[in-house]
Formats: sequence, structure tokens, C-alpha cells
Amino acid sequence: MSMASLQPAPRRGAFSRLKRNGSATTSMILLACLLLACFGAPLVGAALGTDATSIDLFNISAPPSAAHPLGTDEIGRDLLMRLLDGGRVSLTVGIAAAASATLIGTLIGLSAGYRGGFADAVLMRLADGVISLPLLPLLIVLAAIDPAKTGLPPELVQSEGFSLYRIVAIIALVGWTTTARLVRGAVLSLRERDFIEAARAQGLPPSRILFRHLLPNAASPILVAMTLTIGNVILFESVLSFLGLGIQPPIPSWGNMLTGAQDLISVSPMLAIWPGLLIFAAVIAFNFLGDGLQDALDPRAQNRRG
Repeated sequence: MSMASLQPAPRRGAFSRLKRNGSATTSMILLACLLLACFGAPLVGAALGTDATSIDLFNISAPPSAAHPLGTDEIGRDLLMRLLDGGRVSLTVGIAAAASATLIGTLIGLSAGYRGGFADAVLMRLADGVISLPLLPLLIVLAAIDPAKTGLPPELVQSEGFSLYRIVAIIALVGWTTTARLVRGAVLSLRERDFIEAARAQGLPPSRILFRHLLPNAASPILVAMTLTIGNVILFESVLSFLGLGIQPPIPSWGNMLTGAQDLISVSPMLAIWPGLLIFAAVIAFNFLGDGLQDALDPRAQNRRG
């Protein structure tokens, strides 16, 4: 019997089930629009004849107009362009940090589940230790550390994008535990299956078994976990930026836009409402999409919910 015949049949109809999920489909459309608008901000700015950095002190907190569809902020910058630029940063942080955390968690989960024994015990106790720490206070403490005192090159610390890289690294280092546990559980259930036994019998090296046979069959929980993590990361980044510990000006993000608007909320409430609404919409959309992917990739989940 060939090894291919021993592998689990691929999931069929997952995309059809996803399309039938109204909340997931709506979330995909919303996220696609957000991504296109935010990463296409230069084109929008060229069409409007403005950008996110142009200051007009004679046009402070102006109401919406043809030149400024959402008005201007506290120093006369176009609010729409600021929201799009801030969205590009917030979404980049969310996707990059979630992908990094997922990669770390996948590697740890694969190693723990396949090797078992001492390696499994050590890696899972490490995961338990990270899980036991309160996540948001831990992120605040790590973000408050002065990077100049850690031995990093001064030119790197003083670079404009360093705060973005730092937030991605911090969240990736503490956000891998859920993926690691999911992957470990999937590998534990798969490693005794016939197609894995056939791979071992053919003398394939562990690395080939891990990445060619186990990883593709554990992809569903990884994809769902990563999608849900993106929404959480956007929320964490917004909180850290609001507290002044995340993305630092002049780089805009939805979180630090809220920080800049908090003293003006009684005068210009839309400066806080717009970034708050976008944070809410993005987080909810990623969570609905994650739930939809879980139902689509595992029809039993939908049956249990029904």
C-alpha cells in the first residue's frame, strides 16, 4: 500500500462552508476593504491631493469637506489619511506579530508532540510558565524597558520604526503558547496514525516527517489560532500605544491616535471615535473570521454548536 493512500483525505468543501457562514463572509469583505484602503493609502492621498503628515495650522479640527472627507485633527492633518496610515501600522503589527508567534508556537508544538518524553515535559512546562503570567501587565512591563540599556546599537534604537519592531518581538515572545498547545495536541493524535508509521518504516528522517506529513495535517488549528491572534494583537498594540508604550509618534497607529485625541474628546469627539471604531471593527472581524474558519475546516464544530 502506498503511503499516499494512508494519508488522511483532504478536507473538501471547506471554502463552500465558509461562504455559507454569513458573519465570516462579511468579516472577510470588511478586512479586505480595510487592507486595500490602508495599504493603498498613497493612492488615496494622491487622489485627494494630501497626505498624513501635511500640517495646516489654519485648518485645525476642521469639519468634513471635499478636501478632507473626515475633517482634520488637532494640528490640521487630514484625518482620513491619518486613519489609513495608522491602520497600515496597526494591521502590520497584528499580522507580523501573530505570524511570528504562530511560527514559534508551531515549532515548539511540533517538537514537543513528536519527541515526547523529557523534551515534551520541558517545553510544556515552559508554556505553562508563560501562560501563568498576566499577559497585559507583562506586555506593559516589557514595553517599558528602556531598549538603550539592553546593549542594542544606538542607531537601531533611535530609528523611526524601532518601536514597531519592538512591539512585534515582545508579543511574539509571549504569544506563542496557544499555538504550541494546539499543535502539540494535533501531533500527539497524528503521530500514531498509519501514514506516519509508514513514513517511519520507509526510513524518512524526523524533519521530513514533521514538515512534510505532520505539519500539513495540523494546519487547520494553526490557521484558526493565527487568525484569532491577529485580532488580539491589534487590541494589545492599541492598549500599549494608548499608554505611550507602543508605537511612538511620528509613526501613527490607531492606538496612539486615541492617545492624541483624549484631551480633545469634548471638543472634537470624532478624533477618538474613528480610530476606536476601526479597532473594534478589525478585532471583531478577525474573531468572526477565526470562528468561521474553525467551523469550515472542522464541520464537527458546527454540528456541535448546532
